[in-house]
Amino acid sequence: MNLQIIKGTDGRDEYVLLPVGVYEALREQIEDELSILDIHKGQDEDYEPFDPSDFVQNPVALARMKAGVKQVDLARKMDVSQAYISKLEHAQTVSESALKLVLDALKR
Repeated sequence: MNLQIIKGTDGRDEYVLLPVGVYEALREQIEDELSILDIHKGQDEDYEPFDPSDFVQNPVALARMKAGVKQVDLARKMDVSQAYISKLEHAQTVSESALKLVLDALKR
């Protein structure tokens, strides 16, 4: 039997065209599998929420990300350039005074 496979935009197999007779023979089994998928939709046991603190070491970047603020917006609040915020976030160490200025700006 020849089945036509349709690839998705990423190049992986996405759909299979079945002859109607094959589909009819498998219809009940397919519907059972789909109903099981619907029951478990949204209950992905492998999902782990992203926590920036697991990946980000810089306290400025971490504070900004947790506040949900973009670099450019933090820069505006601090009246500095976005490049300066980027430099702070890529620094090996951040002074207490700089961190305090950032935290104060994030509270505004």
